[in-house]
Amino acid sequence: MNEIKIEHFKLGSFATSPEEMAMLAGKSFPIAQRVPGAVGDAFDWQRWYSAWLEKVGGAEAVPAPSQLIVEAADTFEASIPWEQLGEAAVLYKLDGEPLQKTGPIRLYVPNGSSKCLNVKSIVKLKIGQNAASGAEEATYGFKHTFSAEELRKNK
Repeated sequence: MNEIKIEHFKLGSFATSPEEMAMLAGKSFPIAQRVPGAVGDAFDWQRWYSAWLEKVGGAEAVPAPSQLIVEAADTFEASIPWEQLGEAAVLYKLDGEPLQKTGPIRLYVPNGSSKCLNVKSIVKLKIGQNAASGAEEATYGFKHTFSAEELRKNK
């Protein structure tokens, strides 16, 4: 599977590929520049998000998100406060090839509140606006509830 679903709190749902995301971000770099010891090619999360907003025409009309929720193929999910994503990077290639074992993409959050925010095998990105006031905290873990569609898909 090489498709990532994106759900945005104001702009709806879209699907894209790691290659399209990297192209939109405009500049790749070795992930080791931000995560010592990690290997592969990555792009900057914030750069991608800004370029994506411009592309879909939401740059002027959309308030800043408060969180990013990432869902992995194995049902792991992390909710990351937007302010922790300043140095976040998306790994999308290893040795010039699409990620196999940890793909289609992997998110690294170098300055995040937990290493559990470095999520592999991401299949969905939910860009959200939390109605609750005050500072958010990151949460993560495996989903405990599943929709009928998810159960059919995972058969």
